[in-house]
Order: sequence, then structure tokens, then C-alpha cells
Amino acid sequence: MANVVIMPKQGQSVESCIVSEFKKKPGDTVKVGDILFGYETDKATFEEESKVEGTVLAVFWADGDEIPVLQNVMVIGEPGESFEEFKPAAVKGAPSETSGHTQPDKREEPAAEGCERGVPFAAVDNAGAPVSPRARVLALQKGVNTSQVAGSGPGGRIIARDVEAAALAQGRLTGLAKVRMAEGGVVSPGAGSGLAGTVKGSDLRPWETPQPGSLPGEGTDYHVVKLSNMRKLIAKSMYASLQGSAQLTHMLGADASALQALRKKAKKAFGEGRTDANVTINDLVCLAVIKALQKFPNVNSHCLGDSMRIFDTVNLGIAVDTERGLMVPSVAHAEKMDVTALSKALRKVAEDCRKGSVNPDLLSSEAASFTVSNLGGFGVEWFTPILNLPQSAILGVGTIVPRPGISAGGKYEIVPYIGLSLTYDHRAIDGGEATRFLKQVAVEIENLEVEF
Repeated sequence: MANVVIMPKQGQSVESCIVSEFKKKPGDTVKVGDILFGYETDKATFEEESKVEGTVLAVFWADGDEIPVLQNVMVIGEPGESFEEFKPAAVKGAPSETSGHTQPDKREEPAAEGCERGVPFAAVDNAGAPVSPRARVLALQKGVNTSQVAGSGPGGRIIARDVEAAALAQGRLTGLAKVRMAEGGVVSPGAGSGLAGTVKGSDLRPWETPQPGSLPGEGTDYHVVKLSNMRKLIAKSMYASLQGSAQLTHMLGADASALQALRKKAKKAFGEGRTDANVTINDLVCLAVIKALQKFPNVNSHCLGDSMRIFDTVNLGIAVDTERGLMVPSVAHAEKMDVTALSKALRKVAEDCRKGSVNPDLLSSEAASFTVSNLGGFGVEWFTPILNLPQSAILGVGTIVPRPGISAGGKYEIVPYIGLSLTYDHRAIDGGEATRFLKQVAVEIENLEVEF
């Protein structure tokens, strides 16, 4: 009996996944537990294991394809069994990868996210490159000359997403400019002299055949790599954050003497087995932040434009640096945790991010009500964190440095200070309230009491 393998749904917010690599091809024999293919959401990676034994009869997609969740991906059964009934509607009529057939071209994918409108497009000399039918029609509609577009499909084939990226980069065109662009011989500057930056025919500049070293990929002193899917999503999110909110950053230092003393106690307790969590400076700072957020509920919120979503619980986001890029998982109901439980929860989501096994729902920007980003481990004293919209604020934590100050005993001496940088959305929070909250974080840090 033929068994269909579908694209799993990883989290409620995930609508599609990208196949990184098919491990099994048509004709391959598989056993229960064998890895069939690897796939990724916007920030997490997974592997699909076979739940049955048999032979791979068909693979309906190619490496790199973006596949809707719950869509049929491949079929496993006995050699000679029919699999046509399982063929997804999106690929019916196209050749599937079966024994004796070559791997199909990639299905057309949505427009690339790597370019922003108004950014000059780095055209290439790509005359004669194969163009998919859909990409050819799209190019005529949008005034894109495919001879100046780099293809990302199999064998350098130009597909729809390449045309979409080129159209987005060359900007809004007038009718005349669109015709001239489609004819070739000219390139768009990205932003023109027309209304709202519309590119007019007079704004177009002559196309010059690229010389060695003049365009990305042609030089000898550098090389060009394509952005990963995750990098594109991060870039899009950061750009949207800066363009769609009124961000301002306040900076303040806090006496870290109590933090350092607590860290020593925590380390000793962990070493002696009196606690099963190795509580860090960052864990203690997060505990102080949670206490401050409970006193300033407006900061523990989402800015929704003409309204605010104010949380009664602290869903704490934590910025995690991974090999694949920045991830911000959240820890729900953090205000209910003591420092040991909080430390374990923060460590777990960070490890899951680095292993690529984090629940995608935890990475949603709406999953957290406030975020902490700590660069102290890299020696950074102060920085300007970018909001994770729709969150109203984010705290940047720097390293601890010795500075002149007044000690707890009232004496003027060298005091360890930790840098705190609060970026907030001025649409939701006024400067006075933001300053008072930041000062409260410092007060909580300086007066933190924890038993180990």
C-alpha cells in the first residue's frame, strides 16, 4: 500500500516550510526512522523521519522549494504502485521525480525578500539565460529585462521570484519607463524624479556591459554570496521596525555590585549541588527586568498603532545569537518563576534555537511582551537595540565596567557598572515614563535579593 508523506505543520503560525535537502530519492529503499528530508521554517530547522518501510515511489518537489504545510511531499510504497492520486495540485501536469526521470525544475516561489523598493538593482549580463514561462509573462508586466537578471532556478534559470526581486529593486515605473526597461539597454536608478519617487523615462541610464571587477561576483578581491532565507527575513523585519515606529533610546548605568555578589553565590551553590541551575548575570538581570515591568505595565505591551495591548503577564523575549542568525524566543509567564526556574527556561529556549529545534510559535514577535538583548559577553558597553515589533520596548544589556561612583557605604570609589540601553516606541511610551522604567530596572538590579 502506498503511503504519502506530508509537510508537517510546526506551530500554529507556520504556513509553509522550505526543503533544505531530500535525503531519499525515487527508487531508494527506506526503513522506519530513516531521514527522508530536511526542512526549515523562517528560523528553525527540522528533519522528517520515515514512519513506514518501503521504496520511494515519487518526490513531488525539489531541494529549496517552499511547500505549504500539510501538502503531499513524497510517496513510499512497493515498486510499481501508482502514486498519481497523491500528486499535489500545485505540481500536476509537471513531471515528478521518479525512477528513470531527472529531477524536476523548482516550482515557482514567492517573490524574493532580499531587495527593497528604491534600492538600485545590481543588474548582470545574463543574455540567453533560460526563463520560465511565468517569469517571462511577469517580466513583460513589470517592465523587467530578463537579460539583466540573475537566475536562481536550476541551472541558472530565471524564475518568477527573480523577476519580482528585480521589479521591486528598480522601483515604481511610468508607462514609458516600463516599456524602455523591457526593451533593454537601460537600467533604473531605483528612485526617480516623478511623484513619490516614480522612475520616469528620463531617469533611466544607459546599460553598460559589466567589466571584470565592476559588478558583484566579477571582482578578484571579494566574493558575493546570496542571503539565506533567514537573513532575508531578519533584514525585512529590522527594516520594517525602523520604518514603522518612532524609536528612541535612553541609556543608563546601574551599580552591578549586587549582581556580582549574587553570581558568586549562585556559582558556589551550583558547584556544591544545592541548586540544579547555574544562574548567570543575564538571568539575574532578566529577573530584575521582570520586577520592573510589573511596576510599569505600559512598557510591557504591544503598540498596535491606534491602540495598545497591555499584558497582565510577562512573556519575556530573549535575543539569542546562533549560526543561522539572530533568534528571539519567548518565555511565557516569566513573572511566575523564581530565578532557578527562569534560568532553566532561558537556557532551554536558547539551546533549542542553536540546535534548530525551537517551537516556531515561540519565535513570533507577538509571543513576547518585552525583549532583553545582552551583548555584555562580547564586551559591548552600550548599544541601540531595535524593537521587535509590535513590542513597545526592548532592553539592551552591556558589559560590566569599573567606573568612579558612590558605593553603598557613601564613599567615592571605583564601582562596577552595567550598561542599560532602553529602546522604546515613542508612539506608545513617553520619554518620562521610559526613563522612570529604566531607572526602576537599575534600582531592581542594585537591590536584587535571591536565596540560593
